[in-house]
Amino acid sequence: MRNLDVTVLRSFLAVAQAGGVTRAAGFLNLTQSAVSMQLKRLEEMLGLQLLDRSARGISLTPAGAQLLTYAQKIVDLNDEVYTRLTDQAWEGEVVLGVPADIVYPVIPDVLRRMGRTHPRVKVSLVSSFTRVLKTQFARGEVDVILTTEPGVDSGGETLIEVPLRWIGAPGGQVWKNTAPLRIAFCRNCGFREDTLARLDRAGVAWEMAVDSQSDTTIDASVSADLAVTARLEGHVPDYLAYIDRGVLPDLGTQKINMYVGNGKAEVVGALTDYIRQGFCAL
Repeated sequence: MRNLDVTVLRSFLAVAQAGGVTRAAGFLNLTQSAVSMQLKRLEEMLGLQLLDRSARGISLTPAGAQLLTYAQKIVDLNDEVYTRLTDQAWEGEVVLGVPADIVYPVIPDVLRRMGRTHPRVKVSLVSSFTRVLKTQFARGEVDVILTTEPGVDSGGETLIEVPLRWIGAPGGQVWKNTAPLRIAFCRNCGFREDTLARLDRAGVAWEMAVDSQSDTTIDASVSADLAVTARLEGHVPDYLAYIDRGVLPDLGTQKINMYVGNGKAEVVGALTDYIRQGFCAL
């Protein structure tokens, strides 16, 4: 029987999720050469090539993709066992604030991993708009927040930068109809002002067909093909679809940023590591 080294598997996971050795080494607090040596040792042990290094960056080979699922389970189980059987299991509550439109697909997995590795820690999820979350963070009401912004403020960390896309109903026609373009936005949505300005600069006539405080109302209206809206790529539910832009203007990109408070360092450190890994995997 051959035994897989959890430390080496953890390095493999970090590289796969970060898309490169450099960022993974930063997450693991190791040197790049140490991580590279661990990956080489894992490949030699299995007799398989796990990473494709021929293209720009690093991608998984078919064997690497197959190992990834097993490696995640092994590392998670290792961490869960260690936490439950030692006196280092942390207790308390961490409040995490996330805009509703980026809760999926990353945050449920983050909560699942925290539940396994830190079962005595309660993670309270607060969902609101970026400007509201930043106000709550400034008042110390939340410990960690994620935001969607064109830039990043002092103290923030950009996790990923993604395109903002036009969204409509699957197979919808409303955006193809004669002007004005029917738009749906929440009143506090951070994308609203810039999106409307881009339409004006492009000379596209529009009307606010749905103006609501509720994300659910916006989604229901757009999925019914009554209007279109804007969402971040990779965070669109199945009942909505990307629109082939046509005459619609490009919406640029947005940064998903993370802001971390000063307290609860040990528990917050684990939470933020999972968040970083989740967004890197996107």
